[in-house]
This record gives sequence, structure tokens and C-alpha cells, in this order.
Amino acid sequence: MNISEFLTIASAIVPDRTALIFDDQTTTFAQLKERVDRLANALADLGVGRGDRIAVMQVNCPQAVEACFAAAQLDAIYTPLNFRAKAEELAQMLEIARPSVLLVGERYLPLVAGGAVPPEHTFLLDAPPAGNQPSYEASLAQAPGEQLHFPEASDDDTAAIVFTAGTTGVPKGVMLTHDSFASYILANVTPADPDTTETNLLTVPLYHVAGLQAALSAVYGGRTLLIMRQFEPLEWLELAQKYQAGRAMLVPTMLKQLMEHPQFHEFDLSALKVITYGAAPMPVAVIRQAIQEFPHARFINAFGQTETASTITMLPPEDHVLEGSPEEIEKKLKHLSSIGKPLEDVEVSIVSEDGAPVAPGQVGEIAARGPRMMKGYWRQEGATQETLRSGWVYTGDLAYQDEDGYIYLAGRAKDFIKRGGEMISPEEVEQVLMAHPQVAEAAVIGVPDAHWGEEVRALVVLKPGRPVSQEKLEEFCRQRLASFKRPRSVVFLPELPRNSLGKVLKRELRQQHGYPIQRQE
Repeated sequence: MNISEFLTIASAIVPDRTALIFDDQTTTFAQLKERVDRLANALADLGVGRGDRIAVMQVNCPQAVEACFAAAQLDAIYTPLNFRAKAEELAQMLEIARPSVLLVGERYLPLVAGGAVPPEHTFLLDAPPAGNQPSYEASLAQAPGEQLHFPEASDDDTAAIVFTAGTTGVPKGVMLTHDSFASYILANVTPADPDTTETNLLTVPLYHVAGLQAALSAVYGGRTLLIMRQFEPLEWLELAQKYQAGRAMLVPTMLKQLMEHPQFHEFDLSALKVITYGAAPMPVAVIRQAIQEFPHARFINAFGQTETASTITMLPPEDHVLEGSPEEIEKKLKHLSSIGKPLEDVEVSIVSEDGAPVAPGQVGEIAARGPRMMKGYWRQEGATQETLRSGWVYTGDLAYQDEDGYIYLAGRAKDFIKRGGEMISPEEVEQVLMAHPQVAEAAVIGVPDAHWGEEVRALVVLKPGRPVSQEKLEEFCRQRLASFKRPRSVVFLPELPRNSLGKVLKRELRQQHGYPIQRQE
């Protein structure tokens, strides 16, 4: 199914329903369809067609949604760019994608101007035209308002290039097909219904696969998409209350910031029925607090990555209900630290270095297979062959599966610490550190050691006004971890470096704090 059909279907079923809300301005599904048709017609007049890349460099905005559907209508490829990217990163993305068209916010023009491969056409999204650059709105106003172009792409053709939002080196452009999106959405989202309404509060950036999937799901489901430019806790609370948002996706740091906001309890959030979280590990203490603070909401932990077109495993709402016998509650508390079980339409396997499945309880790499997986990396054949093997996407995430089928992350393969022949999971040590009442955040890295090869170093952010010594933290870990796993050094930091989705940038931590341990024994 071509993703352009999501909007065609919804606009036919609920044409007068509000599709988008942005800055208190509303757009109905019929109006959204007309604007997409106008954009597609305007771009087609410039010669944009099959396989051309249409890039967007802007904070979350309705135009990003419009560009996605217009690209699909023209058999072009939607290419959202990370608006938080530095000049060098943006130049790399532009060099890889080489878009024919760039839709850009005025504040990002200086970054774009430094690119080695400038797009053929650039449209300003939020300002009067500068020089020869046309205005987005003026171009739409001059184009016909009916659909003149109809997609011919197959379900296996590339619909979008989404750049990885991870923590390593050169960005990689993940090729996701129409089927990558459709197979997930058709299996998990009910189509638009005249009798069912819901408002979805979008805070995850649209250049990330989770944000893009959320937007496409909302359109196909006939939901109203309430778009935030970027996440800000007080604005989120105000919008959720004002528009009675019923669904939201939050990364763990967002959820934590909401609950810690001094005005949190002043807002009525009872309309919020579904909270999906993911994109970064969720501390058990944070999700337990959220279960108490959002009593009307059902929680879903969704795990996946760009290469898998988002979710491949899920911890469902029933696993967040901490009720039952003491034994049942204890088991549910354990499950809260997991990423749940594989979805029915995806094959997930925990494999050894040679690709063979490992036994329950043993750590291996998560590999996934199914129609939602990426086609590969755009113009990066070597990286494609490394990640995509015999139809399986090797995620780089290490994990183990318990006897009940729940999967528990053990860290990234490149982050695993090898100490004297023992493999140490940073995630395990981080969870222990964050269980300390004075620790707000923690990250663990391996640092060189002449004797053991590597040793464990903890990077810790303390809660305000609650100091604790390195010795006390080491003793806390000694009581809860095997001796070889406990940190041999602790560095206190004011904050941890994170990307836009809350993932800790371990690469930066290793660069700044990965100096060798000076042994005292």
C-alpha cells in the first residue's frame, strides 16, 4: 500500500475532521489533502518525479507532513533532516541524499548554504523569499488544488530516507519502503472512523522514524495530530489539557521532566489514555512513578530503531498494571525493565556473533526480519552489507530473553565492556546506579586499563542538593553487583550529553572521560 493512500482514505471518510493543529491553527483532512495536491503539482512543474529526494530542514511543522505525502504522490523520496545537526553533519546528510528540493526554515539557511551539494530548488517555509528562493506558501497558492499526479511505485520502492539518530560517526540514510510503514500501520492502527475521535500530541521530531510513524498513523487512523515544534514541559502540559489529548509518545527524559515540573499537578491530564514511550532506556523508578502520576493512562513500551521502521518489540499495557499476588507483582516489576516481546508481524532472534540463536538467558545481538525492515542505507553499500545479512537486520543492540519470552537490553555491542575476559553490560550497572536515592542520571563506559584491558567507569549526575561520595556509590554497587562489574571510578557531571531523543551520547563521554585508569593496587 502506498503511503499517499493513508491521506486519500482518511480525507474521504472524515473530510471535515481536524487533521492538524499547530499554533492553535486547524487544518481539516480535506484541507490537508488539497494542500498536498497543490504541493505535488508545484513540485511536478519543476520536474520533480520518481526517485528524486524532497528534503525538509525545520522543526516540527505541518509542512513536513505535507511534504511526506506530496513526495509519495510523485513517487519521490521524502528525506527529513535533523534540524539539530551541526554544519558538518548537515553537509554529510546533504552529500549522501543529494535532494532535488529542500524545504527549509529561515534560521537554518546559513547551515544549508555551507553544503557542498546545494539542492536544485530551495523553498523558505516561514519567511518572505530571499533572493531567488521562492516562498512555500506562494508556490502552493499558484498551483492547482486537485490531484493531477498518481503514484505508480510498488510497495517495495523507497518512500523515505531517514537518517539514523544514533550516537556514532557519519549519519546513515536508512531506506524505508512504502511497505515499511504500511505493514506496521495496517497491523496496529484502526482506519479512520466517523464515530471515533482522538487527539494525538506529537512531540517526537518528525525527522525521527518514531515521529514519522506517529504522524502517518494519525492520518491513517483519522486522528487529530497536535504538533509541537519541539518539546517543552510547560507547553506540553498546557496543550495536553487545552486540547484534551488522548494519546502521546514520550521519551524517558521527557516523561521525567513532565513529572518534575513544579506545575505538573495543576493540570488536568485525565483525557490522556495512551502513553507510548521508547527511543532510550527507561529507568524502572521513572516508569513506576509515571504509572502512579498518570492513573488514567495505559502505558506501552515500544522498542525499535530506524532500520526496523520503528517498533519490533512491545511491553503492553497489562504489564504496567502492578496488581495481583506478591509473586505476580514481583514478576511484573521485573518485566518493567524489559522491552517486552516481539510483535506478531516481525521475527526477532537473539543471536551469537556467528548468527546462531543463543539459549534463553544468554546475551546476544538482536536481529529482526520482516516486511518492515529497511532496504539498506542510501549510497552506503558497505554499511548495508554489515547491517543487513540474509534478510536479517542486525540491530547492534545486545540483549537476552527470559523463560517467559521477555527481552532485556544489555547495551549496544560497541558499548559492552570487556574486563579480563568478562563481558559487562553498561545497562545493568546503570540501572543499579540509578536506584540510588541521590542519583538523577548515570552512564557507564569502559576505559583502558593496563591490567584488565578495560575497567568500568560511571558518569553520574546527582539530584540537586543531595551529595554523595564516590566511595558511597562504589559501596552501593558492591552490595548489588558481582565484584568485576562494579565501577572502579566515578566522575560527577552536571548533565549527560544526549541527542534529541534522549539517548546518551556514549561516544562523547568516551572522548571526554575515557582516559586510562591509574591503578592503585
